[in-house]
Amino acid sequence: MEPQESQDAPDGLEEQRAFICASFNQDTTSLSVGTKTGYRLFSVTAVDKLDCIHEGECPDVYIVERLFSSSLVVVVSLSMPRRMNVYHFKKGTEICNYSYSNDILSVRLNRQRLVVCLEESVYIHNIKDMKLLKTLLNTPTNLTGLCALSVNHSNSYLAYPGSATIGEITVYDANNLSTLTLIQAHDSPLAALAFNSSGSKLASASEKGTVIRVFSVPEGQRLFEFRRGMKRYVSISSLSFSADAQFLCASSNTETVHIFKLEQHSPSQDEESPTWSAYMGKMFSAASTYLPSQVSDMMHQDRAFATVRLNMFGLKNICALATIQKLPRLLVASSDGCLYIYNVDPQDGGECVLVQKHRLFESGEEQVEEKEEEDPEDGSPPPTSQSYAATVALPSTPPSSTTLMGTVYLS
Repeated sequence: MEPQESQDAPDGLEEQRAFICASFNQDTTSLSVGTKTGYRLFSVTAVDKLDCIHEGECPDVYIVERLFSSSLVVVVSLSMPRRMNVYHFKKGTEICNYSYSNDILSVRLNRQRLVVCLEESVYIHNIKDMKLLKTLLNTPTNLTGLCALSVNHSNSYLAYPGSATIGEITVYDANNLSTLTLIQAHDSPLAALAFNSSGSKLASASEKGTVIRVFSVPEGQRLFEFRRGMKRYVSISSLSFSADAQFLCASSNTETVHIFKLEQHSPSQDEESPTWSAYMGKMFSAASTYLPSQVSDMMHQDRAFATVRLNMFGLKNICALATIQKLPRLLVASSDGCLYIYNVDPQDGGECVLVQKHRLFESGEEQVEEKEEEDPEDGSPPPTSQSYAATVALPSTPPSSTTLMGTVYLS
């Protein structure tokens, strides 16, 4: 199937196309993009159509996070990097704003908590009334604001670096405001973190970018280990689980996006199907007991189940796995100003096929009202705290994908 491409953006939009950040919402039904001139929210619930839900004017937006498919959006601008603004974009009102002691590096939210991460502190708010519940001071230096918040608000697990020098993860219960566990994940400092949709699994990658690990939460037990590559270190820009937590995708500054399959290999399966690969697997497993631990670990690491070869190298991007129009897809939003949609074969994997390329900035684009907008139906008045809390508490639409816990700065 030949990929389709939307019309080229006309001249004069280079300024708008200068991305600063991009992020998917918690169930990957929309894409948020921050630019030098403002921010845009796009619906990504169809393959051949990309609707612009809302466009806001604000200079140099470097954080924009939407709460599921509601009208609530959090925006932070380079002009005021210590202030967080919370908007009800459909009503065109500001709900509230908060200022902090230092620059805001990242914001994460679910229907229970809103988390603001600074370089050496973390602020946890009750999202229904924005009351500050807890301040975690003197956290290890976190220059990128790396953190992940589970979208399942019944647990609201928060993960952030427990060390600035090694890959230690602190897992914190943002509902009960207590530390759950510390996970020794990597030898090198952390580069990426992501929860699955239920909050029962946590994926991590280090600054080396060669190995991706998955741990159980809250126990912290290592469940899977995947090798992204061996020849070179890379910068992992995003990790994302599928909705059923059967797959995990990883994007980086290379031309390849990797999709890993989370499956346990039982010995009984090898005995029932005595194939050549199963035989060789047993031989390697037996031999690994006599080898150094580093070599043995490498032999037990799974490789990518499916891959995508991007037509770009060195550009920053984020990826997400979604079910769109009943089929599994891989979404890649790139700093070249495009959203790429690929088909994924959940049975055989292999090379994924590009089916659609959308340019995110076009002329004459109409703002389309989103069908699944979750505003109250009773016509209740805006910008009171009660209206805000009611909107936050609304149930989300059934997830068509999983979360991508990571805003990536694309400038």
